[in-house]
Amino acid sequence: MKNSLNPYCSRIFFLRNEIDRLLLLSMLFSIGMTSARTIYSGHISFMFLLWNLFLAWVPYCISQWLYCYQNKVNSKITLATIIAVWLAFVPNAFYILTDLYHIGDNYNDFSMPQWFDLAMLLSFAWNGLLLGVLSVRHIEKVIHGRFSIKHELLFIYPVMWLNALGIYVGRYLRFNSWDVISDPLALVRDIVHVLLHPFAERYATGMILCFSVLMTLFYLTLKRISKAIS
Repeated sequence: MKNSLNPYCSRIFFLRNEIDRLLLLSMLFSIGMTSARTIYSGHISFMFLLWNLFLAWVPYCISQWLYCYQNKVNSKITLATIIAVWLAFVPNAFYILTDLYHIGDNYNDFSMPQWFDLAMLLSFAWNGLLLGVLSVRHIEKVIHGRFSIKHELLFIYPVMWLNALGIYVGRYLRFNSWDVISDPLALVRDIVHVLLHPFAERYATGMILCFSVLMTLFYLTLKRISKAIS
């Protein structure tokens, strides 16, 4: 493995990388939309989107660091630990897709046009999707650089299934990534119950299956588009 960083990594923390600049611009647009809505309407109902966007950014930073400095991670235990932490946070990126549920929720605030809320929520969902896809791509490259995987789906689908499970746990069971540390027993208990009773928990099973396939298709499509353009 080369000791020097590739051009993508060597300038990444100075935002000279085009992907990072576009991500920053896109996230600033979302933040600006939410701020404008709050100032204009006088309501802070949608400020939770900023926290969700921050949580989506965390796994991107973790995966980006690992991708750029993987040559410094020689221990398999260290590598597994970093990836485990990443797995705990990466569902937060795709979770923002479910914030589209809030389209039409004015919270007794009728001063904002619906098209504004639609554009705002779509921008957050788009940023979450981009951060999630790019983050998974970082880890995929790290894994493929160290292990022999015959087909990309053997890595991608299990990760997307875990993401779908994380979305269900966050949206419907109301756990978050911090509960891995703060309330692990309750978290594990509820997840095990869903996994051991897939037919009794048909709602959860259907949602997890549907979203895992959908996010896999999102990932593969964006990956193929990127390769076709480049």
